[in-house]
Amino acid sequence: MNRRLHSRSVRGQQGFTLVELMVSLVLGLLLILGVISVYLTNQQASRTNEGLARLQESGRIAFELMSRELRQTGGNACGARLLSNMLNNPGASWFTDFDAGSLRGFDGDQDAVGIMATGNGVGQRVADTDAIVIMSPSATDNAIIVSHDPATTTFTLNTVNHGVSPNNLVLVCDPQSAAILRITNSTPGTTATIEHGVGAGADENCATGVGFPRLCTGSGTPKTFTAGGVVATLNPGFWYIGNNPRGGRSLYRADANGASEEITDGVVDMQLRFLTRDVGAGTLETDWTDPDLILDWSDGAPDLPVAMRIQLTLETLQSVGTDQQPLRRQQVHAVSLRNRSL
Repeated sequence: MNRRLHSRSVRGQQGFTLVELMVSLVLGLLLILGVISVYLTNQQASRTNEGLARLQESGRIAFELMSRELRQTGGNACGARLLSNMLNNPGASWFTDFDAGSLRGFDGDQDAVGIMATGNGVGQRVADTDAIVIMSPSATDNAIIVSHDPATTTFTLNTVNHGVSPNNLVLVCDPQSAAILRITNSTPGTTATIEHGVGAGADENCATGVGFPRLCTGSGTPKTFTAGGVVATLNPGFWYIGNNPRGGRSLYRADANGASEEITDGVVDMQLRFLTRDVGAGTLETDWTDPDLILDWSDGAPDLPVAMRIQLTLETLQSVGTDQQPLRRQQVHAVSLRNRSL
């Protein structure tokens, strides 16, 4: 074979030189690093957006559920202004003390004595966070009165599916007056009758007569609730910021049975302020008031809270901020207490 042709054939079969290979590796590495950088940036943006969306959702849930109860506080389906709390000792428990106010706020440095302790335990209230008691009737467990027999302390309702169980606290009303009663006998789902018998316990009914004004001597103040009135279970709730089982904080609601329910996580602080109305002058105050400056929360107070401003601080569960820390946002919501007209 011709030597020149053989030399050309050998040179045509040679691979990359070491320099060419190193340049190729560097270029490939730079390309891979660029792709990884874009991927990580997109992943971080996705986590941040997801965290922000969760914050928005937590805030929306908190405001929606609290506002629903706040708009019902202090009111009844009949629009009655006269109310008799027929329990023997209305102030014995926080969830029966409607005379102290259907709405009661607690500043961060105020203890909610007899309701919820402040501490580091799961479900306990976090120090320096505000809290509130909301007394409102249930929007679901209610029924229309067909008839009322005071002699037998019996209400006949329009349905057996009234949801009113024995030992429930109920708010009964017609256009003339309303009463808070303890139900002593009922079989929801089976019978349409419920009873409000008398008992000696602190949270039992003091008389068969449940009219206004409250009278616990003898048979009480006679009252026959008219057909078309409403019976609704009462749903007292204590809203607060508590320690959740995962080492963080959540919005909680405690009920009359002492059970605390975690409403939504990521809510690390709640601050409340109130707009009050001078009942005598009929004028609104010019600024919002902290809970500890309101000394009388009763519905007949001279300075009556008529609106509430809720400020929630929310925090993402993961460290998705650009500084590798959890994101924090504040949301503010104002609620008019419609049963205390402005």
